[in-house]
Amino acid sequence: MKIIFMGTPDFAACALDALCADGRDVILAVSQPDRQKGRGRKVIPTPVHVCADKCNVPVFQPARIREPGAIEKIRALAPDLIIVAAFGQILPQELLDIPRLGCVNIHASLLPRLRGAAPIQWSIINGDAETGITLMQMDAGMDTGDILFQERIPIALDETGESLYEKLARLGGEMIVRYLPAIEKGEIHPVRQDMDSATYAPMLRKEMGEIDWALPAAVIEQRMRGMLPWPGAFTKLNGHVLKVWQAKAQERAGEAETDGEPAPGTVVSEDQKVIRVACGDGILALVEVQAEGKKRMGTDAFLRGTKVPAGTVLG
Repeated sequence: MKIIFMGTPDFAACALDALCADGRDVILAVSQPDRQKGRGRKVIPTPVHVCADKCNVPVFQPARIREPGAIEKIRALAPDLIIVAAFGQILPQELLDIPRLGCVNIHASLLPRLRGAAPIQWSIINGDAETGITLMQMDAGMDTGDILFQERIPIALDETGESLYEKLARLGGEMIVRYLPAIEKGEIHPVRQDMDSATYAPMLRKEMGEIDWALPAAVIEQRMRGMLPWPGAFTKLNGHVLKVWQAKAQERAGEAETDGEPAPGTVVSEDQKVIRVACGDGILALVEVQAEGKKRMGTDAFLRGTKVPAGTVLG
């Protein structure tokens, strides 16, 4: 069975590596173009490009997959199956119709929940108890195709977007290898998605990382964990950006009495180990932070060089 693989980031590279390790005939890897990064503007290959080179798989990187030349290149190879994982562009119907077994997508959520660009991060932001991988028969919609196989994993209480990304990337690679024989033999039973149960996971934007202290502390903590490593969480301290890498939601019980309820964003205590900040409901204890131009560090180390007395307002 001739397979074309389409994907771009590390999440996709895990699946490509698993297919190659399983001895599958991957005849082409299609990835987004390599980009310039860093101060030196050095061209950095995508993770799928790197993996394909390691596995001796030819690489094709069109600027737009909808271009007639790109579609014709894929058609000429006559693939039996196209496997897609986080490719980064919507595939046109003309391309979906090329392989005899269609196109199968490795999607990082339990569809129809969390269709869209950032399902891993939003599963944490939303406070979900579990998530998983869906192998989906692709159609022209955004993650609307029939479900072929699903597997679930729990979301740990201290889960971050980074840690869950790694878990789901491994699971995606394991699943495509495990279920590929059934797909190849036609031993599948597609299930239509319940469109009324669909939810969406829009792309994250940098400004989403700014902490809204009016939210409950538990919600802020979830958002922070979901947005690690990017865009991360940040606030302002004395007019300068303060990144918050780790924090813990706490109840108000045990905090010092104050004259009335402190406004959200107000530091209610600072004990040389953590900074406790009032939220719309509860307290957020800042455990690991990073000041502008400095390295990330434990809050205890940060407080040895910066005073943050009770009453200081963040944001």
